[in-house]
Amino acid sequence: MDSFFFIKIFLALIFLSTQTLSSHCTQLFYPGFNGSINITLKESAEIESNGVLRLTSNSQNIIGQAFYASPIQFKNSSIAAHGGSGGVGGGRAFSFSTCFVFCIIPENGGGHGFTFAIVPSEDLRANTQRFLGLFNGTNFDAKSSNHIFAVEFDTIRDVGIRDRDDDHVGIDVNSLISDISVHAAYFDDLGKIQNLSLQSGKPIKVWIDYDSDEITLNVTISPFSSKPRRPILSYGVNLSSVLDKEMYIGFTASTGSLSKSSQYILGWSFAINGLARDLDLSSLPLPKKKRTGKKISFSVYVSITTVSVFVISVFALGFYLFRKYKKSDEIEPWELQIGPHRYSYRELKKATRNFGEKEILGYGGSGKVYRGILPISKTQIAVKRISHDSKQGLREFVTEIATIGMLRHRNLVQLLGWCRRQQVLLLVYEFMEYGSLDNYLFDDPRTILNWEQRFKVIKGVASALLYLHEGYKQVVIHRDVKASNVLLDGELNGRLADFGLAKVYEHGSAPDTTRVVGTLGYLAPELPRTGKSTTSSDVYAFGALMLEVACGRRPVEMKALPEEMTLVDWVWDKYREGQLLAVVDPKLQGVYDEVEVAIVLKLGVMCSNNEPEQRPSMRQVVRCFDGEISVADEWKAPRGGSNGGAGGDFVVSFTSTSISEESSC
Repeated sequence: MDSFFFIKIFLALIFLSTQTLSSHCTQLFYPGFNGSINITLKESAEIESNGVLRLTSNSQNIIGQAFYASPIQFKNSSIAAHGGSGGVGGGRAFSFSTCFVFCIIPENGGGHGFTFAIVPSEDLRANTQRFLGLFNGTNFDAKSSNHIFAVEFDTIRDVGIRDRDDDHVGIDVNSLISDISVHAAYFDDLGKIQNLSLQSGKPIKVWIDYDSDEITLNVTISPFSSKPRRPILSYGVNLSSVLDKEMYIGFTASTGSLSKSSQYILGWSFAINGLARDLDLSSLPLPKKKRTGKKISFSVYVSITTVSVFVISVFALGFYLFRKYKKSDEIEPWELQIGPHRYSYRELKKATRNFGEKEILGYGGSGKVYRGILPISKTQIAVKRISHDSKQGLREFVTEIATIGMLRHRNLVQLLGWCRRQQVLLLVYEFMEYGSLDNYLFDDPRTILNWEQRFKVIKGVASALLYLHEGYKQVVIHRDVKASNVLLDGELNGRLADFGLAKVYEHGSAPDTTRVVGTLGYLAPELPRTGKSTTSSDVYAFGALMLEVACGRRPVEMKALPEEMTLVDWVWDKYREGQLLAVVDPKLQGVYDEVEVAIVLKLGVMCSNNEPEQRPSMRQVVRCFDGEISVADEWKAPRGGSNGGAGGDFVVSFTSTSISEESSC
């Protein structure tokens, strides 16, 4: 009797243990979301009356988040609790599987995509636009403390976060920058890849399967109910270091300022250590269609004839205007001989929102520069619109697009194309996310570049100038090297831009220009006398650029003390006094590499020599940066005369690999 009693107790304990384990949700199944009170909705997310989960609506700059209300157990044990020491839960993460069906209905170009996400908290404090409703400006750059895993379904290519194209699927581990991504597609029954448009407005089914034994994640998508035999994305990743013991699962989405869409989840299933239940597309609710038709009374039909006559008249007028418009955009014979890509005026007008004032990025030497998004590819661009009163004529414009458009270097802003419509001249460039360098140096900038970032920018511009002077089939003189013409890409690489004043001539010949162009403080002193720009005058301007990057001030500072007004003279004087590092930008707060700073300051003064023949070439400057030659500690000649010139000869020492003809400059 006693033994029977203990057996009953033992079985009861097993039963209670099983019930406790089952209280951790390991199976979710939502063939529609009607009556789903255990879904937490945030921001713009809501469940419509027909059971469709809507993440975002047709509005700009919004986010939507929907999570299962209770945390899911992803591990058996935990070494550090969440929010405590910050450590990740110990042990190996469970395998998991999810299946869901989504639908994106675009308006004005589509939204910024959505994610299936596994996160440590429902309170994400995410931003709109590029952050997918999941990340923000402080946690999007691969911090291991994020503990965020997501599969993104994005419809806009953002070059700043290395998106491969529009309509892509990516795996994000602790970062907005995908570890791996592919164009949205699926394998058909014959094993051929069929591309998909994520924002087609039609339901798309997704399977995400993680195998913790094989440490492999597979993502499969299809417009049909049946699962393709092969995933479109297979990635070896160990999520044990990413996932805590308990995590929240759900969906996040966002829209931007230039594009918007409605993003829907029609059904969802999820399982731990097993396959998620399948969803039947035919049985899922669909997004509600906007009602556009109403019953029209008989009296309305009476007016149809009158309206028809009016419409025909408008159509005839429109056809006439279209012919006139098309003629104004005709290509003349000489334009067929140049490149690169020629854009239509209508395309660029739409991309820049009719060249709106809010899209102005800045002002170039010959006109305004606008931000734009190409209507079809959604590529971000910068459009330089040449002013009618600009001194740069059609001939110079043609030279720029025909020659500069063929330049290819990682530290040059790439010219993508151009457009001419009557007297309106437009150049289309890569969009540089972080703008111009001068915004980070002068006038109390919001963001301060550290020395490592500044030195990388200087070396990048030096490499670009060496390519222009020696690496291209012709000699290209930029003639307007300055901080505002150095742009920063998404990785803070310096990219030389604005070739509106550039001069091109053959190697071995001499430039024939007699017009002095450039910017005060960067103009070599011989230019007013000779009127001829040379590679050496570019070197002079680069010297001024190096000094302003290191010192955080402009080449000529009118508000400074008289002895500090001209930057190169001030640096030279401080060097003679043995206080060279006293000129370093105080915003660096003393955090910099003293050797690198000294090289930059000395080279800056050398390049700013009054005598062109005493300046180094860009090849010698680059070799100094690469450590092939080194700047000596003694300069033999005193400071030069006025106009910011610094003096005479300088000495460089060489490694054994240097060539004898470069022993002095």
